[in-house]
Amino acid sequence: DTLWDLAIAEVEKRESPDKDGKRVEVWEKSVLFMGNKNGGKTTIILRCLEREEIPKPTLALEYTFGRRARRHNTPKDIAHFWELGGGTSLLELIRIPITINNIRSFAVVLVLDLSKPNELWTTMEKLLQVTRNHVNKILTKLEKTNPKVATEIKQRMQNNLQRDHPDYELVDPFPIPLVIIGSKYDIFHEFDSEMRKIISKTLRFLSHYYGASLAFTSKSEALLLKARALINHLAFGYDKSKSVSVDHSKPLFIPAGLDSLSQIGPPPASDSDLGKMRANTPLELWKKVFEKTFPPKSFCDLQDTKDPAQDLQYAEYEVDVMRAQKNQ
Repeated sequence: DTLWDLAIAEVEKRESPDKDGKRVEVWEKSVLFMGNKNGGKTTIILRCLEREEIPKPTLALEYTFGRRARRHNTPKDIAHFWELGGGTSLLELIRIPITINNIRSFAVVLVLDLSKPNELWTTMEKLLQVTRNHVNKILTKLEKTNPKVATEIKQRMQNNLQRDHPDYELVDPFPIPLVIIGSKYDIFHEFDSEMRKIISKTLRFLSHYYGASLAFTSKSEALLLKARALINHLAFGYDKSKSVSVDHSKPLFIPAGLDSLSQIGPPPASDSDLGKMRANTPLELWKKVFEKTFPPKSFCDLQDTKDPAQDLQYAEYEVDVMRAQKNQ
């Protein structure tokens, strides 16, 4: 048999009903990981796929996949994991993994390094802004070519919050499923309690505002397992975790839709400070309060200036010799 014959047979097998007459559908999802440089994205992916590898720095955009069978003797579901390296320096690469063909089954995991609060807001804002603009362009195209799917995607995002939720009109859900992970909780835990409270409250607000799930994680196995449960829900459709932890002195864990603005409370600043801050939206107000305590690093500081061609892990003798010759 040629490769094509095998592929056709495989597809026919998948599409034919199993013993009970039910069609077995193979589940295929894609997840894009992005966030701070050296924030722990690769480590989280390796834990999700149960791989015992030592994480290497990610260059540009990397791809890997995982497969899981839901039951014995059923075809394995596939999850595609994409990882954007370089913090916020390679934003235009977001267009590659998210396409009109896979937008229905796409999700984003934003990993924010809790040990670097001065980079936190800028990183979050840049990455989510570019991703959202790209997804919205795809949705606009879909509205013309396949309006049913476009409506289904929009509907699904609004379902995270029940219509009777008091904040239904006040939030602005991200167009595709989003998980925000605060990494390096072990370092963050050593911070002053007031600083921890500001960062925790701000991340709770952001997650709730964008209709995202939130989890703090570190090298501790128990915390990694909780983050893994959220990601496995996106990647393999595992059951959603029902546990919630909103205590600021402990690692936060809040699945999407289970928080509320009244529980989060107002931005952590004095009334007189809040009165002086001019903001048109709740998001702007939180940003001003957060950046008052943690002045942001400029976008240029977050840009990656190293030339990846000089990276030793990608050394390729013949290519490098030819290149040296060309340069000379």
